Amino acid sequence: MFTSHSRRPRQVLMGVAAGIALLTVNVPAARAQSLQPVPATLEVPAGNTPFLVGHAYGTQNYICTLVRGGFEWTFFGPQATLFDDSGQQIATHFLSPNPDENGKARATWQDSRDSSAVWAVAAASSSDSAFVAPDAIPWLLPRVVGADDGPHDGHRLTAATFLQRVNTMGGGVPESGCSRALDIGVKALVPYTADYIF
Repeated sequence: MFTSHSRRPRQVLMGVAAGIALLTVNVPAARAQSLQPVPATLEVPAGNTPFLVGHAYGTQNYICTLVRGGFEWTFFGPQATLFDDSGQQIATHFLSPNPDENGKARATWQDSRDSSAVWAVAAASSSDSAFVAPDAIPWLLPRVVGADDGPHDGHRLTAATFLQRVNTMGGGVPESGCSRALDIGVKALVPYTADYIF
């Protein structure tokens, strides 16, 4: 994720978190904007500095729906747990209502220690084969559209202005299981891994 030090304190909205794993490492504030090569569309704006990196293990979740007269898998949110290099849980990633957008559902990251949280929307994505593995979900540049401090003024994540989702593996839309009326409402939790940069 990336930070510019302009977030104001707010009370946290606790989300329901589910998950599997993600590694996180503190990054010196003096590092350059990108910690690794990314497609040009996923570069963060000048003036933002990465401060946290994580390796995610979780699921991308889909539900079979009736769409435009046919059947289609529809994405309904991620589930992941974030861990640091020593294996300690540091955050969860899920879908929840963003209080800064009147409860609009957004991808959410919530710190496991201080309960600070950020909500983000994808500002750009890339499936460029020079970067993205075959059959992997796209790399993303999520832009933070909501943030809340934890109940005791925790603010580790609220400084974030952007994230990068890179090095993705898996998580793609299932190829089968959603082709008839009886499949409507069936859910598929597809394993994925990714690196998240705050």
